[in-house]
Amino acid sequence: MTGDISKGILLESGTNELEVIVFTVGTGIFGINVIKVREIINPLPITKMPNSHPNIEGILRLRDEVLPVVDLAKSLGFPPSENPEQDKLIVAELNQMKVAFHVHSVSRIHRISWEQIEKPTDLSQGLQGSTIGVVKMDDQMILLVDYEKIVVDISPESGINVGQLKTLGKRDRSNKKIVAAEDSAILRKLLEDTLSEAGYKDVRFFDDGRAAWDYLESLASNDSINLKDHVEIVITDLEMPKMDGHHLTKRIKENSRLGALPVIIFSSLITDDLQHKGNVVGADAQVSKPEIVKLVEVIDDLIL
Repeated sequence: MTGDISKGILLESGTNELEVIVFTVGTGIFGINVIKVREIINPLPITKMPNSHPNIEGILRLRDEVLPVVDLAKSLGFPPSENPEQDKLIVAELNQMKVAFHVHSVSRIHRISWEQIEKPTDLSQGLQGSTIGVVKMDDQMILLVDYEKIVVDISPESGINVGQLKTLGKRDRSNKKIVAAEDSAILRKLLEDTLSEAGYKDVRFFDDGRAAWDYLESLASNDSINLKDHVEIVITDLEMPKMDGHHLTKRIKENSRLGALPVIIFSSLITDDLQHKGNVVGADAQVSKPEIVKLVEVIDDLIL
């Protein structure tokens, strides 16, 4: 499987499904969401860079672009490839940058539901931090790696920077009620710190879209509850076990009591090509990680 897949099948928005490209690194079987992948290519000549991160093999030129090449084997603690002639480069776009991930083989694309994906904490504490979920498929366990974390570990400046919030003026945001769905414990803490720094201190976090929806639905089903006393805006990631951000947004917007609730999608997957998927399900705004200042500005615009 080699070539440009960016114009492949795009799933209908809000179905809670995804397509995963399955590949191997060492003895491990991994998956990556198709919407992150621009193309899969055979290895190209790599230029070594002095003083670069140990997980960076170097840079390559792909048409008119220069891309860093990440050695996933090193990043994940696996030995080098035993059959380099089978190796592939998965060119992905995330956090507003393109990266080539060096993998050992690519097999096929599977269409699955986020309901099939289990949280790493349900299976193994050792998977926390590096994996967003595990798919049980036939006799295989496919790990969905946290590629954004791999990139941020290599290049911290590509992540969320609390210091950027100093550009925002002081405003009274303390009484605003926010619900946030984010499956990464690291990013939940970072989001909590940054929103608190901006003055948004009343944030209720959920570690997957299903848990957030269950909470919101319980509020909506109680007619004696004033929704604004509990939630005034929702922030959601896209890739989450059990229920993704598009499906969560669609559920909210289709609910008679929740439909007017502003929803911001905050994800590394917000690209020009995929902006329409959030629009279709009714998102009020879409902000790409790591643009934390823009996120706070959008929250301000929607609820202050």
